[in-house]
Amino acid sequence: MSTGSGVDRRALIGIAITMLFWASSFAGIRAGLESFSPGALVLFRFLIGSATLAAWVVFRESIRLPRLSDMPLVLAGGLIGITVYHICLAYGEQTVTAASASFIIGAVPIFTGLLAVVTLNERLGLRQWLGIVTSFTGIGLIALGEGGHLELEKGALAILLAAVCTSVYFVIQKRLLRTYTPLEVTCYAFWVGTALMLFFLPQLAAELPEAALGPALAVVYLGIFPAAMAYVIWNYVFSRTTASVATSFMYLNPIAATIIAWIWLGETPSPLAGLGGLLALGGVILTARSIR
Repeated sequence: MSTGSGVDRRALIGIAITMLFWASSFAGIRAGLESFSPGALVLFRFLIGSATLAAWVVFRESIRLPRLSDMPLVLAGGLIGITVYHICLAYGEQTVTAASASFIIGAVPIFTGLLAVVTLNERLGLRQWLGIVTSFTGIGLIALGEGGHLELEKGALAILLAAVCTSVYFVIQKRLLRTYTPLEVTCYAFWVGTALMLFFLPQLAAELPEAALGPALAVVYLGIFPAAMAYVIWNYVFSRTTASVATSFMYLNPIAATIIAWIWLGETPSPLAGLGGLLALGGVILTARSIR
């Protein structure tokens, strides 16, 4: 096992698999939105993901119930990391391209690094502040560019909120992984988060029978691979390294997401959003390289 801030080979393999699945999820969400509203899409996705994890628990590996003292963290993780994050992301992708959405979510290492300093006593280099300014300049250009004119795009702001939410969730995960296995932490978050999404069940019941096969299969894919499998693997990675080091690899995600969105959907971000994406990515890389 790796200690300190290192990353061993198994963790690197886990990171690569997770990044590939998560990079594909941006295009998958855009594809699913062709037949589903954001709330119905997210509920459908996590009903599939929760069922996949439940089947694994029943047939392959049992899990423990969380301790009562840990329930506030468990509930917060499900609410912030699953319910709010994924609803904001799906809402934002109604108007923001998959590539641009991935660049905004690529700011997660910045938020996670700041939170890790405060809550986990992890260190960040001095260059982080320059990275933060650069990244937020880039995110601002994406927000302007996706609107097609000089006005902040609400979808981009929703995705920025999603990035903050997932950063908070990563810190919650790190605390829970001191006591629980990666599978347990993932199951707790998924089942709590899915239960909180049941508000959208009437929408899903109305939209699913009318959905085209392609978008429906895209959501099934999202539930099994970028959701259930990727989150378990990511929690495994988190159990083997620090929060800031693990999330620093997320700067690779936008590159892969842009290529996948081009192949799958034939879409590319606007020139202004593309410039913003490069700035955002550059700032994240600068921040990640300042992490010790």
